[in-house]
Amino acid sequence: MPTSSASTTDASAKPTAASGGVQSLERAFDLLERMADAGGEVGLSELSAASGLPLPTIHRLMRTLVACGYVRQQPNRRYSLGPRLIRLGESASRLLGTWARPYLARLVEETGETANMALLDGDEIVYVAQVPSKHSMRMFTEVGRRVLPHSTGVGKALLAHTPAEEVRALLARTGMPAATEKTITTPEGFLEALEQVRRAGYAVDDNEQEIGVRCLAVSVPNSPTAAAISISGPAGRVTQEVAESFVPILQGVAAELSVALQSQSPA
Repeated sequence: MPTSSASTTDASAKPTAASGGVQSLERAFDLLERMADAGGEVGLSELSAASGLPLPTIHRLMRTLVACGYVRQQPNRRYSLGPRLIRLGESASRLLGTWARPYLARLVEETGETANMALLDGDEIVYVAQVPSKHSMRMFTEVGRRVLPHSTGVGKALLAHTPAEEVRALLARTGMPAATEKTITTPEGFLEALEQVRRAGYAVDDNEQEIGVRCLAVSVPNSPTAAAISISGPAGRVTQEVAESFVPILQGVAAELSVALQSQSPA
């Protein structure tokens, strides 16, 4: 999974909080983010190894999170993200989509094709914003829809810089069902596609989620949460020649959206 900012910072390296309550809050959020990075379910020993916190501290924090409904203890004694997070996540996604809409509208104006914004939520891609093209063709994507990353341009864009072992672990959890005859269905094939994304600077879904539809996607750099934007249209319109002119527009809008999203986040 893409590594969150919490996951890349050792707990011991964090500044000392002004009070125990604030420090406990920081640690609790850190554990929630680590659980999300691990696919949503972990054991206490895994959290201890990842965070550097002692087991008694983690156990105390997890008991509190369980009592609040943000974490659930499974019958196998492992812990999973709880249902109360769903409402928070949905509200945050809607707000993020609202912020993104003016940028997507500009993509539609400049390319003529449908523009989307998507996030990586656990092991799935969720579409959080869309501005439709003025053309009448209907796309499979709609706000709120969830799909697996391996068959989408936004999924490739979001996972392009994720370590190969983490990509393999995600694919093992989700499987790689074929949405069309052109869907990539092997981990090796998907990892090769991610290498192409890194080389080119953008991702392509070439009839892989829906026959007759091609999508170009780029990640939003330094986004507070892993996000990507894309344009989708009929394969006959979104050709390789067109991509050469559309990709710089996508990258420019992604950079501007990144600045806007960071300005909404605490320093």
